[in-house]
Amino acid sequence: MEGDCCSTSSSTTSGEKRKQRQQQKDKPFRGIRMRKWGKWVAEIREPNKRSRIWLGSYTTPIAAARAYDTAVFYLRGPSARLNFPDLILQEDDLRDISAASIRKKATEVGAKVDALQTSLHASTSSESNSNTSRVFDKPPDLNKYPESSDED
Repeated sequence: MEGDCCSTSSSTTSGEKRKQRQQQKDKPFRGIRMRKWGKWVAEIREPNKRSRIWLGSYTTPIAAARAYDTAVFYLRGPSARLNFPDLILQEDDLRDISAASIRKKATEVGAKVDALQTSLHASTSSESNSNTSRVFDKPPDLNKYPESSDED
């Protein structure tokens, strides 16, 4: 019986390793997953509860991961395991806040990052098609209205 136990555990271990490698390919970041139709979604469990906080649906995995990072930072504090530890804003108001407040902050961050990622991807693909090079000095300010151009 001991031989049966050991052989089963070793085959299970290699199967688990294969599954972990496949998940790493499918899930480039923590706390996100890809829907069948290509959107990236983020959600997180509330501590000591069975409920989850829905963090939104995004075009890019980076936006979903940033939304997750924001939520996990507010739930677990500075010791949380983050996807992008250098990009989290250290705020002083880390008091207990509601799930709705966490959702709001996370979706704001995710939406901003998604807009930036989508616009950068669109501009990169249009530049490669037209062979024109445009240099961005800094990312666009998402709080300002777009300026009208005289080209029209």
